Amino acid sequence: MDAAPQDWHAHTFENIEQAGRRVTVIGAGISGLVTAYELERLGCRVEVLEGNNRIGGRIHTHRFGDGPGAPSVELGAMRIPAHHHNTLEYVRRMGLEGELRAFTTLLSEENAYLRTGDGFLRIRDAARPLRENFRRELERDRPGRADDGTVVFGAWLTAIVDAIAPPDLREALRADLRGRLLELVARVEMGPHLRGADGDRVDLHSLFAAHPGIRAGCSARLNSFLDDILAETSPDLLRLRGGMDRLTHALAARLRDPVALGHRVTGIDVRDEHVLVTVRAGGRTLVRRADLVVCTAPFPAVRRMRLRGLDADKLSVLREVEYCPATKVAVHCREPFWREGGIRGGASFTGGRVRQTYYPVPDGDPGRGAALLASYTIGDEAARLGRMSVRRRHRLVLDELSVMHPELMTPGMVLDMTSVAWGNVPWSGGGCAYRWGKSAAVCEEELRRAFRPVGRLFFAGEHCSAASAWIEGGIESALRAVEAVERYEPVHRPAAAADRHDPAGAL
Repeated sequence: MDAAPQDWHAHTFENIEQAGRRVTVIGAGISGLVTAYELERLGCRVEVLEGNNRIGGRIHTHRFGDGPGAPSVELGAMRIPAHHHNTLEYVRRMGLEGELRAFTTLLSEENAYLRTGDGFLRIRDAARPLRENFRRELERDRPGRADDGTVVFGAWLTAIVDAIAPPDLREALRADLRGRLLELVARVEMGPHLRGADGDRVDLHSLFAAHPGIRAGCSARLNSFLDDILAETSPDLLRLRGGMDRLTHALAARLRDPVALGHRVTGIDVRDEHVLVTVRAGGRTLVRRADLVVCTAPFPAVRRMRLRGLDADKLSVLREVEYCPATKVAVHCREPFWREGGIRGGASFTGGRVRQTYYPVPDGDPGRGAALLASYTIGDEAARLGRMSVRRRHRLVLDELSVMHPELMTPGMVLDMTSVAWGNVPWSGGGCAYRWGKSAAVCEEELRRAFRPVGRLFFAGEHCSAASAWIEGGIESALRAVEAVERYEPVHRPAAAADRHDPAGAL
């Protein structure tokens, strides 16, 4: 049974006139850490509460072993698009700019594999089978010859979406390719966008940049996901050598006080003069009284809190924002056997229940083995893996992946395995906010409602940003929240009115 709540107010902060505003930040992911860092620069007294036993949120670098040189793999965010300027600015501020390295992504390593109707093929050998398979499908659904450039476009876009998108978007793509999308592509001069000695590859980035009107042929579902498809297959992706968590640890080290780990927020009560935050920590229930609160926790986690003083619209959007499941499975291998086959990085499209397999650059001590991101899935496929026991999940991934990489079955090759099903993690409830398939107007309105403060309670996180699913979204929303806190002016009411405060509701 929980102990009686205790009030932290008496011993945590000095007088507000002497120390500035007292702000409690809920969550120590990238949003919470940037929020705290920037608020301290404004002179606020900040404490960060994190329910988990580590910082970083969905930036989660796993190391197979202790100390420098341990092989590492990203179980969360693993890449930074070069146009995500906010993220790169904080990398620079934390002194990590010199640690940026190129991230080799899907379809960029010619020796990686692609699952086709003809089985597993090296990407360098996949163009002809992809084109032939796509042409057969096209002839079945749309009799009449399509020109070669249009077929190349359809074949490679289908391969990319099959590898990256959740199942419902794959079906949306096939419907698009049977409809207006290919008709629009057929009107474009494809020559400038074809690559390879035989013109059997297509540069989707240059094509969509030169002809943005093509997107009018995409369904709402596919069009809303297309920006992520282009970002994930961009040649301008970056990573942090030694682990993406170097960014979050550097931010945490800049804060005046350590992050309070193992402090799970169970309730938020917004009042006229302050906010009460109920916290479960060390077997006790504590009550924190703050001038202002910035909640950066994902909405699935917020929904489990007891909320008071929030209006009906805010409670509604907390329920409405969906999260997409994401599951990653990693293997600690005795050696990077894939390099013997010429695979130096990038990813394979494995298909089945594994979907994508990434080959991290071995930054660690070669004598300690190498990490392999054996499976990366999102959507329903991630949810199915997440519902399995850890043992069964790992066995399934090894069995499926060994068809493509039989070296995994060599005795002593697999030293260890780990995985994260983000939909099962209580601090996240999913991999990212799910807005694919919603119109731009609906997304904009949902973002406005998600970000909108309620009195002294503010919100941040990738779910409050148009760049959901990216570190950039978490940082951008944090900067907006800091600006809102800086502008905040309390509405002073007569004491009698404040005493009659009646919370608007609770989830």
